[in-house]
Amino acid sequence: MGQRIAVLGAGPMGLAVAYQLALDGHQPVVFEADDRVGGMTATFDFNGLDIERYYHFHCTSDTAFLNVLEELGLGDKMRWVETKMGYWYQDRLQPWGNPVALLKFKGLSLVAKVRYGLHAFLSVKRNDWKPLDNVEATSWIKRWVGAEAYEVLWRRLFEYKFYEYTSNLSAAWIWSRIRRIGRSRYSLFREKLGYLEGGSSTFLNAMAAAIQSSGGDIRLKQPVSKVLIEAGKVVGLEVNGAVEKFDKVISTVPLPFVPRLMPDLPEDILRKFSALKNVAVVCVIAKLRRRVTENFWLNINDVDMDIPGLVEYSNLRPLKSSVVYVPFYIPGEHPTYADPDSVFIGKVRNYLKKINPTLSDGDFIDIRASRYRYAQPICEPGYLSGLPPVSLPVEGLWVADTSYYYPEDRGISESIGFGRKMARDAVK
Repeated sequence: MGQRIAVLGAGPMGLAVAYQLALDGHQPVVFEADDRVGGMTATFDFNGLDIERYYHFHCTSDTAFLNVLEELGLGDKMRWVETKMGYWYQDRLQPWGNPVALLKFKGLSLVAKVRYGLHAFLSVKRNDWKPLDNVEATSWIKRWVGAEAYEVLWRRLFEYKFYEYTSNLSAAWIWSRIRRIGRSRYSLFREKLGYLEGGSSTFLNAMAAAIQSSGGDIRLKQPVSKVLIEAGKVVGLEVNGAVEKFDKVISTVPLPFVPRLMPDLPEDILRKFSALKNVAVVCVIAKLRRRVTENFWLNINDVDMDIPGLVEYSNLRPLKSSVVYVPFYIPGEHPTYADPDSVFIGKVRNYLKKINPTLSDGDFIDIRASRYRYAQPICEPGYLSGLPPVSLPVEGLWVADTSYYYPEDRGISESIGFGRKMARDAVK
């Protein structure tokens, strides 16, 4: 007889945990506070278009994701597209992302270009992240690319994503981001990214169906108020004022929620969870009648724009309208995060019209904003060593979120791979 196991959170990691448990003959019960599965990959009805609230894309190296697609019979739904990058600098839109674009880039000396290119090339070739684990990222980048290239190509990317955390980030974590995008290239001059036909809901619906058909249960709008621990062992959950018994509990919710859900953890473990830092995101998504640019990803260095870049998603996944995501990453405690959605939406209208002056207000079909308080963990040097173990010193209790596959950045494939492994380990 399989074990009855509670899974907290129905994002990609939580679904992967439940999927693997169900495959292995156990009875997972997934608890999700939202009214839909998916977490940051969840979709919504955007004026007749089912689309993710926050942008996602896939790389050819996303093995765990591609494997589960095959298992679900969705392998033929994957599409690969040659995409382009751009750079908005000095009120000019320039090509970006390959050696020729780098050499032609206006606003940077030849020496700075060579140093930047060498650093990017060696980062993509590097496999061992451990020597970078305790190195601070901005000093590492400056040492390689020099002050000029850092100022033009890196500084605003850091400061408008990490704010006051900019000068204390792990070089290993930043390196993994450089490498992932670099390895999505199938030649020096061409980049290939992927999307799933129908978007993330194709995958999410199939995962949910597979869990339920194998005896699992998914309970939406069911936030857990407390994980019950007695005599050093998990005994169940408190949900809607009622107690449910479980053999084990596996939590995949953002780590900042853990002290609230598990106040009976040992004090030293609670302190570690409470010390973790995250930034929030306000992500504006716009639907337009015309393209803004021909680029999928556009880096931005502009004194009038408080964003490091934007994603024109419809230049990856063909849609009837142009769809653009503009994320504002902001620490949750920062006063700007309290601004109403209308402030961010107004900024995005102005930014897009500055980048493409032919756009008018009439080109905007719809524009919305979504918020996620714990969108991005802040990974300081030596980050992994400061996390509590996934298997906590409480019998039957496992806790992880996207932080645990450091130095890799948060991603659907990484969450699936980690979640499936955690499920197997938890029932050994």
